[in-house]
Amino acid sequence: MAYKKIDQEDIKFLEKVVGSENLKTRDQIEEDFAHDELKAVFSYPEIHIFVTDKFQIIQIMKYANDNLIPVTVRGSGTGLVGACVAIYGGILLDTTKMNKIIELDKTNMTLRVEPGVLLMEIFEYVEEENLFYAPDPGEKSATIGGNIATNAGGMRAVKYGVTRDWVRGLEIVTPDGQLIVAGGKVVKNCSGYSIKDLIIGSEGTLGIVVEATLKLIPLPKKTVSLLIPFENKEAAISAVPKVMMDHSIPTAVEFLDKQALRFSEEFLGKKIPNADYDSYLLVSYDGNSDNQINDDVEALSDLCVNELGAIDVYLVDTDERKDSVWSARGAFLEAIKASTTEIDECDVVLPRSHITEYLQFTQKVSEELNIRIPYFGHAGDGNLHIYFCKDDLTDEQWKNKIEIGFKKMYDKAFSFGGLVSGEHGIGYAKKAYLKQQVGNKQMNLMIGIKQVFDPNNILNPGKVV
Repeated sequence: MAYKKIDQEDIKFLEKVVGSENLKTRDQIEEDFAHDELKAVFSYPEIHIFVTDKFQIIQIMKYANDNLIPVTVRGSGTGLVGACVAIYGGILLDTTKMNKIIELDKTNMTLRVEPGVLLMEIFEYVEEENLFYAPDPGEKSATIGGNIATNAGGMRAVKYGVTRDWVRGLEIVTPDGQLIVAGGKVVKNCSGYSIKDLIIGSEGTLGIVVEATLKLIPLPKKTVSLLIPFENKEAAISAVPKVMMDHSIPTAVEFLDKQALRFSEEFLGKKIPNADYDSYLLVSYDGNSDNQINDDVEALSDLCVNELGAIDVYLVDTDERKDSVWSARGAFLEAIKASTTEIDECDVVLPRSHITEYLQFTQKVSEELNIRIPYFGHAGDGNLHIYFCKDDLTDEQWKNKIEIGFKKMYDKAFSFGGLVSGEHGIGYAKKAYLKQQVGNKQMNLMIGIKQVFDPNNILNPGKVV
């Protein structure tokens, strides 16, 4: 597309909509807004706008559509695939000031929020009312709009599903500036195609979420975690299917290894208890009674030690231990980033039966390319986070090894029936691998959907398709 470059007339119009205090031109834009958390995709917008309500977004999108100005929507910028980076310049539409919790409806068990509300704020707000919003992505400072855009998953997906499963309704501004409502407070909906579910996970390419209605459930009264060491990663991963099938469904089943825990210990500056073994499963349960939780703990402990070859089972029951272990797990990404000069990630998801073989293959790629590749993952749902580390490689060596290594990793994942992304999305960085995975027919269907929503291709262009 031949997009229009922003000029003074455009700036004057946009200032009228949002006010000069909510608008920054190119020379005023901070570098942080030219990349996301991973920094692998880098590009400045021509103008950075902070919107405060949906009516401003309606005006901006009508104007941008009429004038062929590209618009990229951004929340906290915690993504990892460049989806919130304005690669064609234009307008960076920042929704972080749309951060109101609009309504808690206890009768319908729903929460209405603007897109800029942080995930941690939602947790705190509903838990004070003994209610529970279950999706638990690792980055708690992400906005709910970003979670919806990427269909974020997280550690509790094993039991509770992903963001899509917790969104009842959306208000959406289309690329041409129309406001539409998809879904609502209702529990069931078989009324035509699900526009709501198309928007969720579309990474800001089809429409802009300006309000969301989230599902809530009663807050579980009890939670407990178990740290279970094994002799090696093969034994730990092999135990996962049996853990999943035994007794009751865990809230989370995470795979950890000694290397990742060491990174976290160094990054956090504190010792993690019982972190001296090669590989671990971190399993959690929740429920509403001590008896239920005790039954879960007893059944899992017996299974792991007596049948699955676990070295021991450590109960993570005190607040101090919970904070230590789960903060270490939550810090893995930041800890790995701190250990090197640059990283890039494979966010593959596989059938659980192939995790062990895939991690063995990862080690083989690491040795073949002589590059460090730490990893961790959600063993319960097959989603692995595998990080290539630049360390002291030159830019040319890094680019070459990434290209070769990623092709090997994705080819192997696809051979097992795996997918490009389990939760971080496609954005700009992973488009080629998506095309390889789904083929021309599915890509053309996706392109057709994009053209129906956004015929002028102004909304987050260059992403996903």
